[in-house]
Formats: sequence, C-alpha cells, structure tokens
Amino acid sequence: MKPVVLPFYAKVALILISIIALGYILVIGQKVLAPLLFAFLFSTLLMPVAKFFEIKLHLPRGLASLIAVILFIVFIASVLLVLGSQFSLIVRDWPVLQEHIGQSLHQFQQWAEHHWHIKVSRQLEYIHSATDKLLADAGTLLSLTLVTVSTTFLFYSFVLVFTFFMLFNRRTLFKFLLAIYKNEHAHIVNDIIREVQSIIKRYIMGLFLQMGIVSMLSFTVFLTLGVQYALFLGLIAGMFNVIPYVGIFTAMFISLLLTFGTAGASKALLVLLSFLFIHTVDANFIMPVIVGSKVKLNPMVVILGIICGEMMWGISGMFLCVPYLAILKIIFDRIDFLAPWSLLLGEEVSVRKRSKPKKKDS
Repeated sequence: MKPVVLPFYAKVALILISIIALGYILVIGQKVLAPLLFAFLFSTLLMPVAKFFEIKLHLPRGLASLIAVILFIVFIASVLLVLGSQFSLIVRDWPVLQEHIGQSLHQFQQWAEHHWHIKVSRQLEYIHSATDKLLADAGTLLSLTLVTVSTTFLFYSFVLVFTFFMLFNRRTLFKFLLAIYKNEHAHIVNDIIREVQSIIKRYIMGLFLQMGIVSMLSFTVFLTLGVQYALFLGLIAGMFNVIPYVGIFTAMFISLLLTFGTAGASKALLVLLSFLFIHTVDANFIMPVIVGSKVKLNPMVVILGIICGEMMWGISGMFLCVPYLAILKIIFDRIDFLAPWSLLLGEEVSVRKRSKPKKKDS
C-alpha cells in the first residue's frame, strides 16, 4: 500500500491545527497537567536516590520511593527555614525599618520638590489617594492571598503525591512506553528515555548549582557594601533567579525597596548596580556553562516559550517551558520527519554541525 503524500498547504494546516489543539488542551488541563509535569521532573531527579535505597539497601520499592520524596521535602524545608529565619529579622526590625522608610521618603520628597518642582503637599495627596485605594481593597487582597496560599499548598501536595507514584510505578510506565511502539522502534524509545532522564537530572542539578552560586555571589557583594539583611537578599536573588528573565528583576525590586528603607537612595543605587553586575556575570558565564550547556536551545525559542508559558500557566509555565522544550528537541532529533523542528529548537552551532557531511570509511 502506497503511503499518502499530502501537499504542502495540507501539511501546514495540520501542523497549525495540532498546535492549536495542543495549546487548548494545555490551557484547560492546567490543574492536572502542571503538577504532573513538575512531578515528572522531580521523580526523574530523585530516581537515583530511590534506586539506591531499593538496590543497595534492599528496601521495598514503595518505602524507597517514600524516603526519596521525604528527603526532597527536608531539603526544600531547610532552605525555606533559613529564608524564614532571615525574614523574621525583618519582621522584628519592622518599627525601626518603618522609621527609616519614613525618613527616606521625606528626603525623596524634598529632592523631588527641588528637582521636579512638585510640592510636598501634592506628593502627599498622591500617597494618601493610593493608600485609600489600598485600604478599600484590603479585604479583597486578604481573601485573594488566603486563596492563593491554599491553592499553592494544594498544588505542591499533588506534585509530591504524583512524584511518589511515578517513582513507585516507574517500571510500569517504562513498559507502557515500550508497548506503544513496534519492536523495531524499541531501541529508539530506550535512547530517548535515557537521554531525557540524563538531561533532566543535569538541568535541575545545574539550576540548583546556579542558585547556590548566585546566592553566594549576591551575599558576598551585599555584605561588602554593608547592605542590611545581606543573607536574606542573597537567598532571594538566588531563588528568584530560577524563574527565567523575570526572577532577577523581582529580586532586584525587593532588594531596592528594603535597601532604600534602611540605607537611603545612595545605597539603593549601589544595590541596583550590583544586581546589574550579578545578572551580567550570570547571563554570560554562570548560566551558559552550568545550565545552558545542558540544554542546547535557541535563545529566541526559549524567550518565546517563556512568554507562551506565562500566558498559559503563569510562573509554573515559565519554569517548565525550558526543560520540556529540551525534551521535545531530544524527541525530534530521533524522529526523521520531525528533524526540521529540532533544527528550529536548537542552537546555531548544532545546525552547523548537522550540515557537515560525514566522512566515508575508507
């Protein structure tokens, strides 16, 4: 039986319909798919730990998977505990911090009146107007905050549960993937699974290493500048840096706000310059060497994926887009008719490597 050959416009139409259908499924299935995709990443990362307890210590698979998840929870809780202890210092010093903020605002008002010719009374009108609106919406903001916290807790609870079951049923899932395809394609499926596991582990470990380096670098710079709450701001800079492109600017805003309230505008300007320096070092040296080398993706495609991920799933989509684009590239590499999409996702260097003809054996 001859294979059906579709004209070019029909292929383009099918591709567009498939992309639209996939996007629609992702949008309506966010509450189920997002924790599943996070769980897949975490289960892949924790698989060596579960295998160690299962094979080396001869523990049952369920117990080994549970211990791996518990160790992961302990690690995350330890980081949050350090962050919370630093945040408690800010809460304890809040009266003093509030006084400093008032003094800094008064100095800024005087500066604005002198340079921009905006009277202090007019500035106070703006502040009071904004405060009244904030107080009017305080009840809505409080209820929204409670809903957000409860939803986040429920989301990560599902992630941990799914992570455990993926670790526990990993052999069944592997057999399922093999059973979908014909026997002659089994080696391709095996190669894809091994490569996906490898790139996820290296990518997530690279993210944790990048987080640690950025935190240490930020803490050292802030400590050298004499910035108050240097450890807290360093941890914030490292943790928020995991969110591509947006995270560093969010951490910078929080740091500028705290520094402006405790040390004034001149120190805040130094913090701003420090963040620009740290971001430059991270973008040009740390990120390409530690994380970028793990996922050979086109920067334009990554930025586009982050934008689409944020539009569909918010911060979760921004975080998930990079590893799953890398997974798609691995799959496209192994399937001949999808190879052009792999070229689109890959870096320019990988395209050139593909274009070189292979040497024939003499």
